[in-house]
Amino acid sequence: MKKWLSVSLIMTMMVVVLSACGGNKANEGAAGGSSDKLVVYTPNSEAMINALIPAFEKQTGVTVELVSAGSGELIKRIQSEKSNPYADVMFGGAFALFNDNADLFEEYVSPNDKDLLAGHTNTTGIMTSYVSDGSVLLVNTNLAGDIPINGYADLLNPALKGKIAMADPANSSSAFAQLTNMLRAMGGDYTSEAGWDYVAKLLENLDGKIAGGSSKAHKSVADGEYVVALTYEDPAVSYVRDGAPVKVVYPEEGTVFLDAVAGVVKGSPNQENAKKFIDFLISKEGQDALGQETTNRPLRSDAAIGDFMTPMDQIKVIDEDVAYVAENKAAIVERYNEMFTSIAK
Repeated sequence: MKKWLSVSLIMTMMVVVLSACGGNKANEGAAGGSSDKLVVYTPNSEAMINALIPAFEKQTGVTVELVSAGSGELIKRIQSEKSNPYADVMFGGAFALFNDNADLFEEYVSPNDKDLLAGHTNTTGIMTSYVSDGSVLLVNTNLAGDIPINGYADLLNPALKGKIAMADPANSSSAFAQLTNMLRAMGGDYTSEAGWDYVAKLLENLDGKIAGGSSKAHKSVADGEYVVALTYEDPAVSYVRDGAPVKVVYPEEGTVFLDAVAGVVKGSPNQENAKKFIDFLISKEGQDALGQETTNRPLRSDAAIGDFMTPMDQIKVIDEDVAYVAENKAAIVERYNEMFTSIAK
């Protein structure tokens, strides 16, 4: 699989260079016309790509061309190509990113959308959810000893002072998700004084230590540098699956799950193949692959998941007000920064 991915990415780079020199000839059919090609822009991991792309190609006979980069960079590229789209599908990204750039995507609701779990169906018309990632605590079982860590309240234990890893919500999407999760879980909403009072107490217990990034936070726990990290489900579960001395804790106060979404690029050359890809992402075959071959959480009600994944019915789930958070992110981050600066003095 890794060999396939490397070859695919090399081919992608070649085609990108050629298209820059000679226009969009690789996609010279009319938009929506029949072809055996699909161009996918994606920020997703190698594991997810390998779980899905070869199976999609085999099932449909469509050849997928991948362009991999960060979601923000890819959106900017789609914007710049708006008059002559190169991508057919944006595979990955958050609700807010798609919502803020709704004019770049075609309206398409897959017939498989009806099989998704409640709360995860396509209500906007432009984006399809295919996996969901929750905010979790990753605990080093060797270091935690008999310190109880079952939720956010337990992180205020003085025994954990300076032993908690968390990234900066201003620079890390997973850390920001943790911030809004704890505000919701500990205060009920994002402006509650009870929620922000909890954040202040947690910052005191961090003892001024902020991880350099989201990956540094979870890796530092797996490596035995910290007792517990505020992180997200995908990398946390991968450590468990691979036998590290850690466990994943879903906060007893409640866990927010946020969806990754995909959409069909407006005016793209291979519209029908793009729709086939969206259909495949949330088909039984596609969702089973995600649930069993990756550490991502599929969204079909009948999807199979690996033994390393905790069944959703064993997790207390609370909802995010996605629209509110997207609209007020800057204000939430500003209040956090002011609080952190005040406590760090």
